[in-house]
Order: sequence, then structure tokens, then C-alpha cells
Amino acid sequence: MTTQLTRPAATRPTPVAPRRPVRRRRRPNVYRSLNTLLVVVIVIVQVYPLLWLFLTSVRTEHDFTTGNPFALPSSFTLDNYARAFGTGNLGLNILNSFIVTMGANILIVFLGMMAAYAIQVLGFRLGKLVRGLFLIGIIVPVQIALVPLFIDYSSVNLLDTYQSMIIPLAGFALPMSVYLFSSFFEYIPRETYEAASLDGAGPYRIFGQITFPLSVNTIVTVVLVNSIFIWNDFIFANTFVLSDGLKTIPLGLQNYIGAMGKVDWTATFAAVCVTITPLLLVFLVLNKAMRYGLESGATKG
Repeated sequence: MTTQLTRPAATRPTPVAPRRPVRRRRRPNVYRSLNTLLVVVIVIVQVYPLLWLFLTSVRTEHDFTTGNPFALPSSFTLDNYARAFGTGNLGLNILNSFIVTMGANILIVFLGMMAAYAIQVLGFRLGKLVRGLFLIGIIVPVQIALVPLFIDYSSVNLLDTYQSMIIPLAGFALPMSVYLFSSFFEYIPRETYEAASLDGAGPYRIFGQITFPLSVNTIVTVVLVNSIFIWNDFIFANTFVLSDGLKTIPLGLQNYIGAMGKVDWTATFAAVCVTITPLLLVFLVLNKAMRYGLESGATKG
């Protein structure tokens, strides 16, 4: 007699109610709050002088001299801009600054790229030593070159010319330019140059068709960084320029000082607003390219 074994009926698992996620209260991030506060303070410190400069440029002269110079203007006028162009040669000063800035930037970019290309890409035995010598030039103060340059310029009849300002401005900005370009060239893959060499390209063709197109953002960075200092340069222009026809913007602002040292402040602020507007517009337009150019030498990509 056989016994038949029966399997127990399959039991369904009892559904388990899902647990509600426990909401944890987020603790205030102290570091994030401090970073936000720091950014706000920096923005205020940077933006407030520009805002105050613009507001002062549209105030009447009586309102500025008799009231609180840091208060909001009680009346607005555009006569200050008319006086700014009428009192001094503001248009000519802007043109001279533009010529000097463009000429110096052309030399800085051309010589800086060629030097960095020779040191970093072509390479030679003492390349690192030459690059170190260029970097030493960053710590050299410009004041030590004023007297020797003045003597040399006077002997070769270069005083009171555009070249007397362009040459030293480009020379003292060249070390930083070489450093930025060489840092960028360091992260261009060597295989790119080797493939171009196998195709029969020489060093000049490689520079023109490969290196130069890849360096556009770095060029923008070098031009913007140096343009700020060249546009606002006073020491070289004040030393080597003797006539009113070649005065740049920093020298032209001295025309607003009248007899007995009286300064037409509202017209001066209007002139400053006109002179800084081109740099602000260019910086805002090319800001992204400048950031990429600064970061390209720090990260490999």
C-alpha cells in the first residue's frame, strides 16, 4: 500500500507596506553660505565703483560740489559729456590709446607665440633655461628701464613717437605671454605634430595650420589681460610723450585740471566713463573665451 505525498499549497507572500522615506532636515551648509556671502561682497565691491562713477558723470556740478558726493544725484544732466569732449582732446586721446594698445598687442601675440612655439614645440637643448629667463622678466619693475630707455630714444630720435610707448609695453608683457602660450602648447598632443610632419609639413606650415588655429582662445586671453594695463598705462606715456598730439587717455585726463589746481570733477568722471566703456564691452563679449584660455593651460584636454 503506497502513500501519496501531497505538496503543500503555495502560499502567497503577504505584501509588505512600503516604508515612508524619513525626511531628514538639511543642516545649513556653512561653507556654502560663506561662499555665497563672499561672492556677494566681491560683486558689490566691483560693481559699486562703476555705478557710482556713472551716476556722478550725470550729476550737475553744483549738486556734486555742494551735496554729498556719495549720495544719489538729485538732478541729471548730459552736459558733462559735452564738456568732456570740449575741454580736452578726448577723441584724439582715445585714438592714440587704441593705436598703442593694438600695436603692442600685435607684438606681444606674434613674438610670444613664436617664442613659445620654439621653446615648447620645436624644442632645443637649452629650452627650459630660456623659458626660465623669460619668467624672470615678470619680476623686473618697469621703473628701472625709464632712464636707459629715455637716453636711448633720444639718441635714435624715437622720443615723442608711438614706438616709444609700444616697444617697452610689449617688452614687459612678453614674459607672461610666453608663459601662457607655452603652457597651452604643452597640452597639444604630440601625435598631431608627428602626423603633420609625416605628411610633409614643415615647422612654419604646422604653426600656421595647426598651432595658430588651436590657440585662438589663448590669444584672446593674452590680448584682454594686456589691453587692460596698456590702455591705462601712464608711466611710459608720461615719460616718452612730449606733445599734446600723442597723449593717451591717462595723460589726457590731466587737461581737466584748471587754474590753481581746480578740477572739473563731473566732466572728468564723464571722460572716464567714455574711456572705460570699450574695455568693458570687449571683456563682456569675450569673457567665455578668456576663461577657456586661462583654463586650457591648467587641464589637459
